Amino acid sequence: MLDTMTFTKIVGSFCGALLIFLLGKWAAETLYHVGGAHGEEVAVYVIETGEAEAAEEEVAAVNFDTMIETADAAKGEKVFGKCRACHKLEAGANAAGPYLYNVVGRDVGAADGFNYSGALNEVADVWTPENLYYFLENPRGWAPGTSMGFAGLGKSEDRQNLIAYLATFSE
Repeated sequence: MLDTMTFTKIVGSFCGALLIFLLGKWAAETLYHVGGAHGEEVAVYVIETGEAEAAEEEVAAVNFDTMIETADAAKGEKVFGKCRACHKLEAGANAAGPYLYNVVGRDVGAADGFNYSGALNEVADVWTPENLYYFLENPRGWAPGTSMGFAGLGKSEDRQNLIAYLATFSE
């Protein structure tokens, strides 16, 4: 039958197995990741896929002079859905971010009533299509210290379409 000694052995076996499993998981994570705090780990072994080279070629192919004419503003409206949580398209209607009415060609940091972090004025003077393109790709990389928390738009086509859409809201 099942006495206390047998029951203790069964529970001890399960606890030992759990301990071995957790130690194995910890060891595997330690071997695979190097680095500090949560979210900042770096993979020890990175597989090169060639995406960095493709991204450099893609950026070089952008013609900023004709970008607004050739981009699709209707697709840019869909991309603007990612911006809608923090930005409005009505003049003077600031939200968590400044209003984007007439942003293409507007001076950087010139939205009335919005308190900017100051990092943008150090990088550019005017929101040209080229400046918007690089800012939308990686806001914190292009303007270190900016308070914009958005990670950026990875696809070049999305950035071009969004800039074309924003250009339709100008005076």
